[in-house]
Amino acid sequence: RPNAAREERVRMTPLRKRVAERLLQAQSNAALLTTFNEVDMGEVMALRKKYNDKFQAKHGVKLGFMSFFIRASVEALKAFPQINAEIDGEDVIFKHYYDIGVAVSGSRGLVVPVVRDADKLSLAELEKTVGDYGGRARNDKLTMSDLTGGTFTITNGGIFGSMLSTPILNPPQTGILGMHNIVERPVARDGQVVIRPIMYIALTYDHRLVDGREAVQFLVRVKECIEDPERLLLDI
Repeated sequence: RPNAAREERVRMTPLRKRVAERLLQAQSNAALLTTFNEVDMGEVMALRKKYNDKFQAKHGVKLGFMSFFIRASVEALKAFPQINAEIDGEDVIFKHYYDIGVAVSGSRGLVVPVVRDADKLSLAELEKTVGDYGGRARNDKLTMSDLTGGTFTITNGGIFGSMLSTPILNPPQTGILGMHNIVERPVARDGQVVIRPIMYIALTYDHRLVDGREAVQFLVRVKECIEDPERLLLDI
């Protein structure tokens, strides 16, 4: 090999090897398809700006975007339960609980700790849980029980500047929501061009169980909840 002296061979870490195996499993064992939508983040950003200081003073944690997207995803999963299900042989297992995996950067790569019973947690409890997982991921303190058993996953490439991506399923789950960066974009509102903070969102899903109609409507439901966050607070 003419370039052998200029190359370096490093053994793949056990975590990276396991991630590689699961990604390959997802690609080969599911019929993956991705659909997209865009979300106007203006209302949630205004809500954060108005209440973040009081929220942080009361709960000891910042009001972030992830708690809103977890709550919005739970509402959409309730409306479209097949996206919270899994295929087991010739059976479909519908899960009437919402354990939401949240992809975070750990000391050794991307990991997906699971927020248990996310539908029963307040925004503050969601922020605390995700923040705790993020800290433990950076310090390599997550346990296997933290990383197993999720019913749906959310990943946020926006923190690294990603505009758009097609996230890959976390098997045996049926859906994964991809968040991206927020960019001020010119959009049409009531016949006028205005500048709004827009995020593109993506849903990758297993087409064996989820039809395109449900996938599109799922993202529309998430979009509606984020653009009108009072719906989440009023449970409507």
